[in-house]
Amino acid sequence: MSHPVLQIENLQTHFFTDRGQIPAVDGVSITVNKGEVVGIVGESGCGKSVTSLSVMKLVPNPPGKIVGGAIKFKGEDLVSVDEKRMRAIRGNEIAMIFQEPMTSLNPVFTIGDQIGEAVRLHTKASKKEAKQRAVEMLKKVGIPRAEAIVDEYPHQLSGGMRQRVMIAMAMACNPELLIADEPTTALDVTIQAQILDLMRQLNHEAHTAILLITHDLGVVAEMCDRVVVMYAGNVIEEGNVRSILKNPKHPYTIGLLHSLPRLEESQERLYSIPGNVPIPGSLSVGCRFAPRCEQVTDKCRQEMPELTVVGENHRSRCWLGE
Repeated sequence: MSHPVLQIENLQTHFFTDRGQIPAVDGVSITVNKGEVVGIVGESGCGKSVTSLSVMKLVPNPPGKIVGGAIKFKGEDLVSVDEKRMRAIRGNEIAMIFQEPMTSLNPVFTIGDQIGEAVRLHTKASKKEAKQRAVEMLKKVGIPRAEAIVDEYPHQLSGGMRQRVMIAMAMACNPELLIADEPTTALDVTIQAQILDLMRQLNHEAHTAILLITHDLGVVAEMCDRVVVMYAGNVIEEGNVRSILKNPKHPYTIGLLHSLPRLEESQERLYSIPGNVPIPGSLSVGCRFAPRCEQVTDKCRQEMPELTVVGENHRSRCWLGE
């Protein structure tokens, strides 16, 4: 029986700007079960990162605000808890690996201080114990010379090493949920593979649930149990990785898969979906993908489809599937 660690229900996160109220996340529902790896995919600007920041309650306010929905972590609604309670959860029960480690690590503190801070804050460990835990975590994520690295600063490490430090920091308190926002974007292919192996190993050993945000469908195929495809602030398709990669139903998901280079085919040009992701809030009627869809009908332009069942554990938001 599945045990949900995270249940996002009809989440709405809006930004209040000079141009008016912009719905960056508009009615998103995602469930992550214990020990499960769930991927969120989509182009830049579709609301993936804002969804993850909403879970951590790190959306800058102003201008951003959660205006509706629920974010239940082990049954507790995080939308209504105060900042003191969130600080107890953040970095302890829910941890996050950010996209760019150089901007996420503080340049004036040593690696050991930064990993040890979370340990001391949440476990009341002494400074010496926190440093020992930092060394232990650095060894776990495959960093050589861990005893020396704890006393070094972020600028002394390579990009891959800094990303490993971020993972060590996130896992230091054994969180039940790890949110990884494009953890391999700035890394070369060899280091990417090592980082993904490391995350998979932590998932198997500690049964940590992982919410993995990426635009790389190769990473999704390798890492995830289930995948959620987002577009313009909505979930437009979700299901088991195998069924979505083998048999995608939504034209947007089909377009994403078509745009991947294929080894067995000689292609002069890669396929790309025409047009761009719409500005949030600019489309108020009909399917958000309609302006870019090659199979669009009048109904698509007039009515927003619901997420409907199109297969076992597979749902799609498209009129074509009816």
